[in-house]
Amino acid sequence: MNTRSAHWTRLFAALCAVLLLTSCANADADDPSVADGRTARWGKGMGASEASAFMKVKVPEGAEEVKGAVQVNPQEDIYLLSFVTDEKSAVGIAEGLRPEKPLRTRNHDLPPATELFGHLGLPEPQTQKGARWAGVCPPCVGDKRRGGVGWIEIHVLELDADSTRVYMQAF
Repeated sequence: MNTRSAHWTRLFAALCAVLLLTSCANADADDPSVADGRTARWGKGMGASEASAFMKVKVPEGAEEVKGAVQVNPQEDIYLLSFVTDEKSAVGIAEGLRPEKPLRTRNHDLPPATELFGHLGLPEPQTQKGARWAGVCPPCVGDKRRGGVGWIEIHVLELDADSTRVYMQAF
């Protein structure tokens, strides 16, 4: 091996070592990617009021177990809202979103694509037998009330004759 090729080999090996070391570094509080917003995190102090304000959804008077959170993401934040109310109020909220299709059941045999509601101490609505679902793109249906919202999903799950859990997710 000549001197020039040995030089390039050593340089390539050093570069590979640097890349390997930097790729194996642990992400912790000192990791700049956490501080500069390149990773998802849960917004501190952001809950049900922020989620309902973003979605422009009023939590019904007397609703119980009102929970919410905001997952702050590099491209778009995800807003979660859940509460327990009566069936009529839950269906009214779903209809007020103006989905193209009414509430319907989905195949609940598949695992959810994301697991977000666990952050609120709730099972994922997609895993709950009997949960009904609707989704809507507010700009696509001309809902000017929700101009900054790209998508809202609602799941409605009857808990008993008097109570229904509402799960909402939006971005």
